[in-house]
Amino acid sequence: MTGAEAANALFVATILIYAAAMFSYAVEYAFDKRAPKRAKALVAVGGASDTDTSADVATEAPISPAAARGAGRLGLVLTFLGTAALAASIVTRVIYTGRWPWGNMFEYTVGVALAGMVTWLWLVSRGSVPRRLGLFATFAVTMVLGTSVRVYTEAGPLVPALDSYWIIIHVTAAIASSGILLIGCVFAILHLLKRSFDRRVSDGKPIRFPLNIAERLPDATALERLTFKIHVFAFPLLTFGIIAGSVWAHLAWGRYWNWDPKEVWAFIAWVVYAAYLHARVSGRSAKANAPWLAILGYAVMLFNLTAVNLVFSGLHSYAGV
Repeated sequence: MTGAEAANALFVATILIYAAAMFSYAVEYAFDKRAPKRAKALVAVGGASDTDTSADVATEAPISPAAARGAGRLGLVLTFLGTAALAASIVTRVIYTGRWPWGNMFEYTVGVALAGMVTWLWLVSRGSVPRRLGLFATFAVTMVLGTSVRVYTEAGPLVPALDSYWIIIHVTAAIASSGILLIGCVFAILHLLKRSFDRRVSDGKPIRFPLNIAERLPDATALERLTFKIHVFAFPLLTFGIIAGSVWAHLAWGRYWNWDPKEVWAFIAWVVYAAYLHARVSGRSAKANAPWLAILGYAVMLFNLTAVNLVFSGLHSYAGV
């Protein structure tokens, strides 16, 4: 087996392991009857406990709460295993090609998935979020990895324009910020679901899909606060990545800014995220609408990653597909 084949095998194994982890988290999320009570313990950046001794809700279920929590623990183990396999896939590709692994759209997308899952594992390891929310994190990352298959590129040398140490600085910052913001977007969506769920419960209105999945989410205020903290951490990294890209553009093309489609949409994403942060610390009305800006910001980033790479031509046409 060649290095490229080994990297591909590890990549496929990662998707399968994450899928199994997602199923395990789903079992805990659905059948651990203590979840709604534990959700109240989530405060600020941390505090969610999986060791609450509150009495289980007396109800018939095909899986006992204890078994559900065991499934959740298995999901966490599988998440660590899948993340290790994904990192090993990237390292194997580096060894095989003898270069930094961000040379095309496929490699970039895989890097975003790794950064996102590392962010999630860091949050759950320090007790910032309940383990059962891994259902949503693994779903998001698995979707990213599944999408990357559509732009798969054989391992090979870098195109000459990318053969620079600036690829380490600029692209790594862009990947890291994108992965962190992916998890931030997940929490923004969960916050909006929980907020809508609570409002309908308060108004005595019927709960239908997808709002019914929000019943066991943590408190809406805690989810919103965590969303904000993630974006506060990621925004400077995103800013640095754009600045580093401008410096690299000056060295490569003689100008710091060329109004290339990739640059324009990166700037638009930056403006949207800046608007989110501003709205979050503004008045009550603006704060209430801020999560929508966080989701819009990641939608712009996805557009920049997919449509701009695959449809528009420009100086950054290095997707490799």
